[in-house]
Amino acid sequence: MNCIIIDDELTARAIINQLCASTTSINVLGEFSNAIQAIKYLNQNEVDLIFLDIHMPDFTGFDFIETIKNPPKIILTTSDPQFAIQAFEYSCIVDYLVKPITIERFNKGIQKAEAFTKVTNNTTADTPEESEANTDNHLYINIDRRLIKIEIPSIYLIEAKGDYIQVKTEDKNYTVHSTLKKIEEKLPPDLFLKVHRSYIINIKKIIDIEDNSVLIKRDVIPVSRSNRPELMKRLNLL
Repeated sequence: MNCIIIDDELTARAIINQLCASTTSINVLGEFSNAIQAIKYLNQNEVDLIFLDIHMPDFTGFDFIETIKNPPKIILTTSDPQFAIQAFEYSCIVDYLVKPITIERFNKGIQKAEAFTKVTNNTTADTPEESEANTDNHLYINIDRRLIKIEIPSIYLIEAKGDYIQVKTEDKNYTVHSTLKKIEEKLPPDLFLKVHRSYIINIKKIIDIEDNSVLIKRDVIPVSRSNRPELMKRLNLL
């Protein structure tokens, strides 16, 4: 992967460069002491990965991400761990490395970047029919800076909880920093239905329906009046 390093500290850039040199899959194309220089470079060149410091004078790492169009994969490098939750609101960010960065932790970050790149390349290479089939099979969620693969048919319920959603599967439940709207876009519409502003259900997992609620596993889920007609339409009624 071709990459660049953006950090206002010379020592920090040297350390990341040295870590990159120990990894055969990484090729450093350039180093930049500020985000403006990097933006000018990216206007003329393409890269696969950016090592980006958060705290820089005048123009933060988040400002940089908001500025560039179609950002590549980004690994944040910082001495401040408090922005981890905010960082993963950006789909381009694949990892969050806290300085001082060890070689072991650095290698894990590279593995995540490679995993994201592989998934993206496979999706691009697929035909529309294949792409749709892949989407129906699984999705990846970010848990504590780890990519976890979930088989979509195993999901039976998704519940909104403030700034998070809880994804319930046959095997395990996951709490993810995301929104119902975002995950709804990734789910096959023939299998899932939003029945309430706080709930999406797998209609194949419904056990019972009574009045304005459905029973899935042990969860009783409310069904809003506006969504009930669509639910009844989707069921295979006798």
